[in-house]
Amino acid sequence: MLAGAVTKIGFLNDPDESKRGVIGLVDIPEPEPADDEVLIKVGYCSICGSDPHTADGTFGPNVPLFLGHEVSGVVAGLGKKAVIKGLKIGDRIAGNFRHTCGVCYFCQMGMPHFCNGTMKLAMAAMEAGEPRKQRPGMAPYLVWNESQVFKLPDNVSLKQGCVLEPLSIAVRAGDKVANQVGARICVSGGGPIGQLTLQVLKAQGGTHLTMIEPIADRRDLAKRFGADFVIDPVNQNTVEEGLRITDGLGYDVVVDVSGSPHAAPNLPPITARGGTLMYGAMYPTEYEMPFNLYQYMYRMDLTLTGLFLSPHTFPRSIQLMSHLDLDPFLQSVYPLEQIKEAFDMHMSGKYPKVIINCNADLADA
Repeated sequence: MLAGAVTKIGFLNDPDESKRGVIGLVDIPEPEPADDEVLIKVGYCSICGSDPHTADGTFGPNVPLFLGHEVSGVVAGLGKKAVIKGLKIGDRIAGNFRHTCGVCYFCQMGMPHFCNGTMKLAMAAMEAGEPRKQRPGMAPYLVWNESQVFKLPDNVSLKQGCVLEPLSIAVRAGDKVANQVGARICVSGGGPIGQLTLQVLKAQGGTHLTMIEPIADRRDLAKRFGADFVIDPVNQNTVEEGLRITDGLGYDVVVDVSGSPHAAPNLPPITARGGTLMYGAMYPTEYEMPFNLYQYMYRMDLTLTGLFLSPHTFPRSIQLMSHLDLDPFLQSVYPLEQIKEAFDMHMSGKYPKVIINCNADLADA
């Protein structure tokens, strides 16, 4: 079968075409489930903002590097020990791409997102270019451990289901900032996770909901999702506008999911005294930001936190899906055979989400 992969390392938007990264299809064996695994016939796999970082070499230089982790599909096979969740052939599912060992220190301490066992296996698989261990979701079939698989409710479509993983990130952001009802909220970055985080924090009772985003269409989308205010950081002064909106107090909760070195330094000054500031994106690996500890940690008593993956949130995220507006994330769909065009569209920024349909007979299911 053909699976999506990075076949040449490089930035996907490099103006020099000879240096540009390349996304293509690579022929790999169709996977078979082990005793505790589920064979998934993939319906949809959405492109994540981290996928271009795979192309630019952030996760290693050895190609092919296989792609796809925001997956929905149907159960096509079950290992003989995959019986705990009561899954059946034909069940519509989505899931958590990260399988954890349950044995290492971090798993035992309730922090499976830092699982040593999984990380070592994943990095070894990438270095070796092994598709079976990389488990690409941009492919007709995929195998996951039963623990990674969640049955979709009847009122959630397969197309909506592939948004489960980014939604789980937004839900964990809501968990970590411990948003109080009535708190003033600012989200920096209007990509898919930013827009989903805005919806989650609104559902938690946030007020003065503000989206900082340079792209006009994404600011308009934030208004659709309930933003009370939007800030254009290109043509407006972010700090002045944020303080104006909050009557000089700042926001009780500020969440950055832009990953932008241009955005990050403007956020401490608009965080309220005693507030929470989350940097929850993938930043350039060498980026360092000046931060006045006396001002922000002593005088203002800020809580500063980050975000890495989304343990413990998938069951709640599935329960939340039918209560959110997901339609704007489902407008740009390409067949697997047009994966290059799909990534070109993703890089254009025209749509908040680009989705790949991996089996035509599961389209619109």
